[in-house]
Amino acid sequence: MSIGEQMKQRAAEIEEKIKGYLPKEQGHQRTIFEAMNYSVLNGGKRLRPMIMEGTYRLFGGSGEEIYPFMAAIEMIHSSSLVHDDLPAMDNDEYRRGRKTTWTVYGEDMGILAGDALMIYAFETAAKAFGVTKHPMRVGTAVRILANKTGIYGMIGGQTVDVELTGKPIVRDKLDFIYRLKTGALLEAAMMIGAVLAGAGEEELKTAEQIAADVGMAFQIQDDILDMTGDADVIGKPVMSDEKNQKTTYPVLVGLEESKALVKSYTDHAVELLHTLSGENRFLENLFITLITRES
Repeated sequence: MSIGEQMKQRAAEIEEKIKGYLPKEQGHQRTIFEAMNYSVLNGGKRLRPMIMEGTYRLFGGSGEEIYPFMAAIEMIHSSSLVHDDLPAMDNDEYRRGRKTTWTVYGEDMGILAGDALMIYAFETAAKAFGVTKHPMRVGTAVRILANKTGIYGMIGGQTVDVELTGKPIVRDKLDFIYRLKTGALLEAAMMIGAVLAGAGEEELKTAEQIAADVGMAFQIQDDILDMTGDADVIGKPVMSDEKNQKTTYPVLVGLEESKALVKSYTDHAVELLHTLSGENRFLENLFITLITRES
């Protein structure tokens, strides 16, 4: 089975797991449940929970405490996309070939759905306490998730990104945005998988660096696809970064150097992965596919 087929199979399995944690669409607040579920089930590669589970297995994890965190991190990721698409942010009407949440449910429900998913993610992650033999590990994982989501992680990166929209950005600030806005949740995915499986401190640091490199590669590749991709393949309009007056790597350093950086970051991530014990072929192949992805 090819890595692409493996990823599709695992994504489908992960989606079924996630569905089990989503709210039932009933009650007086049914609209917010529908908007939340629409947002989470709006396609997606399930990359973050896939990396989290792969890291958990890499370090010998075999329990059920990983599943609430896999659902939680996808809820947080979906929350960020819902807010990114809003008129006050990127003003995008399509994502992954479907109408964005705010265009279906209204801008007000788009805001609430993003907020609700963020809070519900931690409610979901906390369910791991009920199925684990290692509550201290779960507590550490919750702390990592909060740190990598908040002002020192994803939201911090998004803040700088929004403030600098339409303004020239030097490379170190662009790196800062990418490492927080995109990289932080990938770092959370690998670190949580490692922590829940009982990895040591040095192994945890290595996992964090691997994910940081993968995050940079992934985001720069996203920039490249925004400039060169096919809208029908990537599921959203191309040149949206230009429309939103955002500085990207191809704009800053050129297309060819951007492609070289994607390869360099990915190669370094794979090199670090080889320093860890355990079977890592799936994760290695997964990281490599990020270079050649077309969507």
